This record gives sequence, structure tokens and C-alpha cells, in this order.
Amino acid sequence: MHGPVSAAWLLVALCTATGAYCLLRMRSGVEEQRRAAGGEALMGFGMAMMAVPAAAFTPPVWAWPVYAAVFAAAALRALWAARRSPHHLHHLVGAGAMVYMAVTMAAAPATAHHAHGGAGVPLLTGGLLLYFAAYVLLSGARLVPAGGTAAGTGVVAARWGDRPELARACRLSMGIGMVAMLLPM
Repeated sequence: MHGPVSAAWLLVALCTATGAYCLLRMRSGVEEQRRAAGGEALMGFGMAMMAVPAAAFTPPVWAWPVYAAVFAAAALRALWAARRSPHHLHHLVGAGAMVYMAVTMAAAPATAHHAHGGAGVPLLTGGLLLYFAAYVLLSGARLVPAGGTAAGTGVVAARWGDRPELARACRLSMGIGMVAMLLPM
């Protein structure tokens, strides 16, 4: 992802923090949360690495095929897991988007990473942008509380790894990051 350097560093920070929190979620007592958190941690750290500005670090030419292979494996794992839970279909789309971006970056000459060429938005990029924009809007709406809750109700606070609102916030931030990474494609 190449754009304004300050925005790229903010995206790196957001994705790194999200990946780190997802690693904490992997310590959850709920097996399904641990499985989902592993894929989301991979996604967060992968997005952070891809978002590093080219002025700071330009990956070697072999890095893009490695990214593509890692996320293709993650997509296959998400496809396998989707038979148990439809939530993994989102992981499949996310991993597929990462493969697409890695392949696009590998195919582009080094000078093209800093400039936009061609006319219009490629169909796949446009479809992924629409998907992730809708996902961000839906995820944001899910974070809004449905009703007021009284403080001091005697409910025991969940551990950090088991807080559903934080998991949703992580997914929202990764969706926003994906939109930011797809825009310059």
C-alpha cells in the first residue's frame, strides 16, 4: 500500500495493535474464539507489513510471492473452517484480498508502486472495496449498544481475550485498514 506516508504509518500502527490484541485473544477459554483470533492476528500483522511505506522499506522481489503463498494457505484454512461457521467466509474474503494485493504488487514494476496507472478501478478491486466498505458499516453498527445497561448489575467482567465488543472493534479496524489498502490499488 503506497500513499501519504503519515497515513501509511497510522495504518501500520493500527494493524500492528490489532494483530497484538488478536494474539491476546488466542488465550481465550473459548475454542472458536481462539481459532478466529489466530487468523485475525495473521491478517493484522500481514496488513501491517504490507502497509509499511516504500520510502522506509521496499520488500525484496521474493517477498510478494511469499505473502501470496501465506495468505493463500490462510484462505484454504478459512474455506475448510467455513463448513463449521459462516463467519470464516469473511476470513476467506480477507485472505483472498491479501493474495490479490500481493500478486498485484509482485506483478507491478517497482516504479509503479508509487504511481497509479490505467483508467478506472479494476473490477476485482471495486468488488473488494464494496465488500469491505459494507463490512465496515455493518461492523460499526454492531458496536453501537442496543440498549442502556445499568452499572453495578453484578455481572463479572470478561477477560480481555473474551470481550466480544473488543473482538468486533478489532474486526472493524481491520476492515477499515483493508479499505485503506485497496483504495490506492
